[in-house]
Amino acid sequence: MRYSVLQLLREGFNGHRGWPRMWRNPEPKRSYDVVVIGGGGHGLATAYYLASRHGITNVAVVEKGWIGGGNVGRNTTIIRSNYMLGPNIRFYEHSMKLWEGLEQELNFNVMVSQRGVLNLFHSDGQRDAFARRGNAMRLAGVDAELLDADEVHRMVPHLDFENARFPIHGGLLQPRGGTVRHDAVAWGYARAADALGVDIIQNCEVTGIVTEGDRAVGVDTTRGRIRAGKVAAAVAGNTTRVADMIGLPLPIESHVLQAFVTEGIKPLIDSVVTFGAGHLYISQSDKGGLVFGGDLDGYNSYAQRGSLPTMEHVMAGGMAVLPVLGRLRLLRHWGGIMDMTMDGSPLITRTPVDEFYLNGGWCYGGFKATPASGWCFAHTIANDRAHPLSEAFSLERFRTGALLDEKGVGPSPWIQ
Repeated sequence: MRYSVLQLLREGFNGHRGWPRMWRNPEPKRSYDVVVIGGGGHGLATAYYLASRHGITNVAVVEKGWIGGGNVGRNTTIIRSNYMLGPNIRFYEHSMKLWEGLEQELNFNVMVSQRGVLNLFHSDGQRDAFARRGNAMRLAGVDAELLDADEVHRMVPHLDFENARFPIHGGLLQPRGGTVRHDAVAWGYARAADALGVDIIQNCEVTGIVTEGDRAVGVDTTRGRIRAGKVAAAVAGNTTRVADMIGLPLPIESHVLQAFVTEGIKPLIDSVVTFGAGHLYISQSDKGGLVFGGDLDGYNSYAQRGSLPTMEHVMAGGMAVLPVLGRLRLLRHWGGIMDMTMDGSPLITRTPVDEFYLNGGWCYGGFKATPASGWCFAHTIANDRAHPLSEAFSLERFRTGALLDEKGVGPSPWIQ
């Protein structure tokens, strides 16, 4: 069924009894051309673009839990392309352009809200660094505006301008940045991929990768063995776990990243704001809750839970820039598993194991990259070579030293 206003009216008069399931619940077949491990946004986007752009429809997406139960539903929903290094600017700007047409592409409301992303700066040195980043963005055709303190005050008047420990000197604004409903992204891609013939197999955990010589030929799962012409992994924080199944060491650590939401309040912030003197990013959801996050927990973990010291650290950052937070009750918090590469940039790559492809190491940038990640990963799988936008994201860069140290946002950037 194609969603439309007319269909909504028709089903409304029918008591909403005619809506079909958004995707099938098939039994796994014995073999597929491609098996994608991971039913999150990146895996589902990959399957969709394999089918829609490359005509490869004999594809299975295997997910150990339910669609949308992983990192794609455990983030702060921010999308942006305000990077400085060339490969990252071009890649994330392509993702931004895909976001802007995604609802029409998928015929599904993923609630793209381009409300703007504002990065605050608090010193002359930070202003110069943000001016440099903004210039790099504009040279690459990406929107960027450098604001002074008065312009920031007019835009977000509730920030602490009068008694701030870190005075606000201005900010770098990307007007086209914003937020997207995270779980809707998973549902939209799943529905669209299923309509093209992709099998989405939930509650199907991969327990091993089947190899013949130096070639991957399938996966062992809790629902039996599935043969595959190609195996592709897009499993976020569990990247190293899956790579270990095939004996592939990776320059990745997994950490917990917590996010928080307050009780609902009247409109307060109509953009995304980041705190430059600490690590805090905050926006307001459609339900009125303030959604925010900050630093990683400082220990390695595969668990989707956080720690109280990091909660206190993030809250302190929030109070430093937006004191009104102190009057709100925290409604809930959650943790996602971040697969952090040592240079802070991702991997979309072939591997030394033939027919085994890897998508991971997204650090803080995974959700915003979803469309371009699937686009480039599908191209890599279908053509057995990197897409021009993701050539720099190869595993080989850690051997040659051609790293992409974007702000050093890996877990331990000094290890480089």
